[in-house]
Amino acid sequence: MRLSILAFALVASLPCVALANETSQTYGAELEGFDYPHPVKHYEFTSQGTPMRMAYMDVAPRTPNGRTVVLLHGKNFCAATWEQTIAALSKAGYRVVAPDQVGFCKSTKPQQHQYSFHQLAANTHALLESLGIERATVVGHSMGGMLAARFALMYPDATERLVLVNPIGLEDWKALGVPWASVDANYAGELKTSFESIKRYQQQVYYGGQWKPEYDRWVGMLAGMYAGAGKERVAWNQALTSDMVFTQPMVHEFPQVRVPTTLLIGQRDRTAIGRDRAPAELRTRLGDYPALGKRAAQAIPGATLVEFEDLGHSPQVEAPQRFNQALLQALQSK
Repeated sequence: MRLSILAFALVASLPCVALANETSQTYGAELEGFDYPHPVKHYEFTSQGTPMRMAYMDVAPRTPNGRTVVLLHGKNFCAATWEQTIAALSKAGYRVVAPDQVGFCKSTKPQQHQYSFHQLAANTHALLESLGIERATVVGHSMGGMLAARFALMYPDATERLVLVNPIGLEDWKALGVPWASVDANYAGELKTSFESIKRYQQQVYYGGQWKPEYDRWVGMLAGMYAGAGKERVAWNQALTSDMVFTQPMVHEFPQVRVPTTLLIGQRDRTAIGRDRAPAELRTRLGDYPALGKRAAQAIPGATLVEFEDLGHSPQVEAPQRFNQALLQALQSK
């Protein structure tokens, strides 16, 4: 009996041990120490007078169908977050390229850089050219959705199809009345980032108050960079990219998109940049993804809207099988 009780106590303690491991991890400024699901390569180039390294995974298909999918991560995500999507696409015959944008995850975090979606799109296009990829489907999640839309506008001939997964920027926060915050103010806030603050934000905004233990891995991925020796550089680049996201809305240019587009929208998402500093009455109206998804689908010529009623900001993380099925259907549509 005593052995059974001891075994039960040991098993019961495992989730706490796992959580403790996630919260105590530290990684380098370029996410050194965190393993990706596939080998990481680097595209080296010079931008704004500074040598850069853009990390990426280039995953070959099991049986090639001749098509390529580019996966663009969000601001609070990395290329590794696409792990299960990469597996499904590769199995279905697609070559998959999943980069970490400059300023994020395993890529260079410059001390000084003028961030823009135009610049990130140009970097991504140059990466694809270096790999001999002339045309691809571009899938963007969260901030990556803003980037994917900019890519499609800049390089329509290189964009076979555009897929937006709960993109941010479906509303113009500053035009609606959200006050601007300086880079210095953003930096001060970023320096306070911890595992607990990331998890609390994502639980409240991304997942409708719900949480699964497997999400802790992705929180720990981000928190580990803020806990490491390069945390100031990480926080500074996050502050710079926050200003880019807030001041460079894409929503007004949706009518100019000329490539086939699908929106995959989790309806429980309530993401809105700057909500915490918005007036109380405005705060309650921001991030209404059920309405925003419909509005975006109407604005983008010929766009198709797929809604996930019970999912939030990251459907590819919450329900990967359902998400992957919907994504593959979108890629096969005419």
